[in-house]
Amino acid sequence: MPSVDPTRHPIGIYVPDPPRDPAGRAERIGHLAACPDRLAEALFDLDESQLDTPYREGGWTIRQVAHHLPDSHMNAYLRMKLALTEDAPTVKPYFEDRLARLADYRDTPAQTSVTLLRALHERWVVLLRNLGESDWQRTFVHPESGLQTLDQVLDLYAWHSRHHVGQIASLRARKGW
Repeated sequence: MPSVDPTRHPIGIYVPDPPRDPAGRAERIGHLAACPDRLAEALFDLDESQLDTPYREGGWTIRQVAHHLPDSHMNAYLRMKLALTEDAPTVKPYFEDRLARLADYRDTPAQTSVTLLRALHERWVVLLRNLGESDWQRTFVHPESGLQTLDQVLDLYAWHSRHHVGQIASLRARKGW
């Protein structure tokens, strides 16, 4: 197994382990519920220069990571809602690297994305906590990664939340910020 770059993957690479029971789902929903506060803590008191520092060589800046989280999670939230209201819909992929180069990633305060993420996760968590057992097996089709159940998506985004906040926290620790 190749070594993992801890600056890129401070909590390790994603290893799928979808929940199979209410307790596993509750744990992962808890990660989503905590994400906005964890992001706010990771960004606390950083100045503009620090926000524009890449979290690793060749990586996105802290500001870009902060803006990426709500963009990515909005897509996941809407994909889950499509799966709940349609039969195995095909969802549209997007180019996250291209989004990260747009002006709003560069010129919008990182706190704006904390606010957006907080509102999004409030709704997402309410939705997830109210799903029935059969809802978790609803699916959508992603053109690049294939058929995905809501259990799989929950697992991925619980990790994704911790992954990106971890990148910021890891940089802060390395820099002594």
